[in-house]
Amino acid sequence: MNLSGEASKSGVRPEELPAFLELYGDVRGLMTMPPFTEDPEASRPYFRRLRELAEANGLRELSMGTSQDYRVAVEEGATYVRIGSTLFEGFDRPPE
Repeated sequence: MNLSGEASKSGVRPEELPAFLELYGDVRGLMTMPPFTEDPEASRPYFRRLRELAEANGLRELSMGTSQDYRVAVEEGATYVRIGSTLFEGFDRPPE
């Protein structure tokens, strides 16, 4: 879902969701990436909106949150988070 309206991101806009769901019968959840920010709390409105859209459409899964804001995402109902940079921090450097 493109909840931020950022041109640099693709995704279904909220008003397009009902038509999208009619086209695909096996959708289990939604995913979003809010605008990048240093303050994890700034992502909360986007995560909350995604949860509301999922609930309104009977969808169970929520993929939202990255290493910098996953705690807020979990508080808002995330069932999947992307925390690769937290898990693999330092793996991009050659061993000393």
